Amino acid sequence: MKSLKVLLVASFLLLITMGLASAQNPAYQTSFITSVTYQNVSNPAVTATVTFNFYAEGSSTPILVQTTLPANAGTSLYIGGLTNIPTNFSGSAVLSSDAAIVATLVQIPQSTTVKNRPLSNGFSSASSQVTLATVLKNRFNTSTKFSVQNADSSAVDITVTFYNADDGAAAPVVVNSPNVPAGAAKSYDAGTVAGLPTPFNGSAIVTAVKTNISPPAPANIVASALELSTNGNAATAFEGVSAGARTVFMPSALCQRFNATTFYAISNTSQTASTNVVVTYDNGTNDTKAIGAGKKASVNTCDANSAGYSGSATITSDTTDIVVIGKAAGGALLTAFLGEPVGFPKLALPYVRWTPQANFDSGARQRGFIAIQNVGSNTATNILVKYLDKNGTVVGTHTIASLASKAKANSTANDATLSPGASADALNEFGYPEGNSGGGFGGAVIVESPGSQLVAIVRIASVTPEGSVAEDYNGMGVQ
Repeated sequence: MKSLKVLLVASFLLLITMGLASAQNPAYQTSFITSVTYQNVSNPAVTATVTFNFYAEGSSTPILVQTTLPANAGTSLYIGGLTNIPTNFSGSAVLSSDAAIVATLVQIPQSTTVKNRPLSNGFSSASSQVTLATVLKNRFNTSTKFSVQNADSSAVDITVTFYNADDGAAAPVVVNSPNVPAGAAKSYDAGTVAGLPTPFNGSAIVTAVKTNISPPAPANIVASALELSTNGNAATAFEGVSAGARTVFMPSALCQRFNATTFYAISNTSQTASTNVVVTYDNGTNDTKAIGAGKKASVNTCDANSAGYSGSATITSDTTDIVVIGKAAGGALLTAFLGEPVGFPKLALPYVRWTPQANFDSGARQRGFIAIQNVGSNTATNILVKYLDKNGTVVGTHTIASLASKAKANSTANDATLSPGASADALNEFGYPEGNSGGGFGGAVIVESPGSQLVAIVRIASVTPEGSVAEDYNGMGVQ
């Protein structure tokens, strides 16, 4: 088995989607062009040489792109600007580096009506089973599209098993995809899977085996999903999870606060055993659910909390490992983020933005809001939220003096103290050309508190004529 150090240095596996514009179609019919935001988190800090190998769906022949990234810096690679990637490309990529890096994918809608940018993270490891905690087909006016990437060294057979959450007696629906080449991805559109009833509300467990070994052996895969409105503009993304846990932490829990309420989709990763789960909020309230084998259950934060509540949650399972997707919804807002099984003393956030109120209210630019949860058993002290420009320079720091166990705190660039010598625009226009020495886009954050166990989500918000929209992604642990 490879060590964590080798996995960090060797590769990050990314799912890429790209296509032509669809001006006023609903999100389900909208194409997206991917921008890969990536951050150099090497320790000791060194300049990284980064290589992207892009694979069209079904192809084992890579398209190569190489670049460098200064120590501590975060930047973006816009796939639509690469001349060697063809129009209507749909596939995957493997990002490799001689220094430790993390990456977040930003899906930019090619639409005049769909404004939200779905966000999901790359992967530093893979496994033979991946759980998608929620899959929809024309349910809640939403359908799911997802991709499964072969992270192994040879062709694999992929099996997707769909479980119906609304009909406990329904038999699982199985879809087989043989001979997917190494590095390549296989795409699925739940809206067109003939075996699924319409509507469908459920989850999926994806497995893979190597095809060149007799008997077949487990093979490594990763997966990522888009949830897209079939009659509106909502678009979100989340990752498949390779390993569930008995305890999962949710850094955001809202009941009619900030014009939003959070919902949790809790999926049982076992295909044979049922389990009982308890959702415990940081104010002491709780909710319970029973979940059958392979099934999912849904939780509304307002079922256990009063309007105006803002906090965090811890979800425990008594029998099997679980995977949890959190969503925040209200008005035009719909986001998605993963529950986290463990915390880290240091987290990397490759994609963070801030702009003055006028630029935000006009819809011209975005703002990033960070929620940090202490999942350790002791109070975390002296949490430093460091805001770094595209060159890797710390331009501001927000210090959180203490954070109780299981509690959460919030941070924005507006909360940070400007570093000596940095221009005012370094935080006022964080991540934008005015805030970066030499211009250009790129802004990243490091959250750290030695000895603590932290998790975080970043909410990237935009204003549209229909109201505020946003999307979430998870902070990534740095060893």
